Amino acid sequence: MKITKLELFKVPPRWLFLKIETDEGISGWGEPVVEGKADTVHAAVTEMSEYLIGKDPMRIEDIFQVLYRGGFYRGGPILSSAISGIEQALWDIKGKFYNAPVYDLLGGACRDKIRVYSWIGGDRPSDVGEAAKRQVEAGFTAVKMNATEELHYIDSIVKVEAAIARIAAVREAVGKEVGIGIDFHGRVHKSMAKILAKELEPYKPMFIEEPVLPENNEALKEIARYTSCPIATGERMYTRWGFKELLAQGVVDIIQPDLSHAGGILETRKIAAMAEAYDVAVAPHCPLGPIALASCLQLDTCSPNAFIQEQSLGIHYNKGSDLLDYLKDPSVFAYKDGFVSNLTAPGLGIEVNEEKVRAMAAIGHTWKNPVWRQDDGTVAEW
Repeated sequence: MKITKLELFKVPPRWLFLKIETDEGISGWGEPVVEGKADTVHAAVTEMSEYLIGKDPMRIEDIFQVLYRGGFYRGGPILSSAISGIEQALWDIKGKFYNAPVYDLLGGACRDKIRVYSWIGGDRPSDVGEAAKRQVEAGFTAVKMNATEELHYIDSIVKVEAAIARIAAVREAVGKEVGIGIDFHGRVHKSMAKILAKELEPYKPMFIEEPVLPENNEALKEIARYTSCPIATGERMYTRWGFKELLAQGVVDIIQPDLSHAGGILETRKIAAMAEAYDVAVAPHCPLGPIALASCLQLDTCSPNAFIQEQSLGIHYNKGSDLLDYLKDPSVFAYKDGFVSNLTAPGLGIEVNEEKVRAMAAIGHTWKNPVWRQDDGTVAEW
């Protein structure tokens, strides 16, 4: 079997899909995208396609090695995301060839289902108590919200108190049984993160996420002294080499690699295995589309330290299209009692509605994240 064609589709709300075709009529789908940089990743995949045409799609490890190590420069969000989408599509092909879900080719299932959480509150969190209550009524047992708006290096205690009040409202609305993930989103600098981490303690978060930007991960050791809340990070880290030092530091409790950024399914399985050796849980990052989510679920099914899965249904980014719109059978992602069952169909376990993809690709998108500024005019983290 040989790869004959790669085709890319930029579809709303902010996604990039990849279809890889072979000379045996088996095709696979992947989701190579950096949010806000879809055209840049498109170009990277196109460059890589020059190597891929004519290659055996079953040799996934060898293809990864060439695409990752074959150039002088490696890693980072663009190159790693391009490789990730290609790798997902190759696994989709391989699973279809063997008539097996991808997880069966990676050791088999170690669970029957995985817990999922739902986003509430938007970029600038508001009305979170009522939103959390609605998600619990819809069957979710965990939610995640942004902790704050933008914060300066040293900022007002009023903003801290406003953030704590919102989180208190969520806890009051849903009770003690519901998990609350609190995403600092890299918006918070070390000094304010210490304050927030300490003040959040009474509300027993499920985790605090990205308390500082990954380039400041050395600060996690100090932040951990101020809280017993589990600390999560990793959505902006790439390949096992990006996670190596973080795990060795021993200060995080949950890693959140993104299977459309970190290197794909097998690479993230290797990251998860490294984390398991350090007694660290995995909660894959996935505010993306259905192909990325299917890839995450394949990983979750065969990774014993995966404990919860992000998914983007109804997330504030999804304007114009949503998670289920590109699937022929949306029921594969049916959420029941806060869990989604293992996917059982071959490959990634989903059937992409190609007609819908092509129609929406004609519309495309130009999604960019907003640029925020502090009151003094300096650029703020979004």
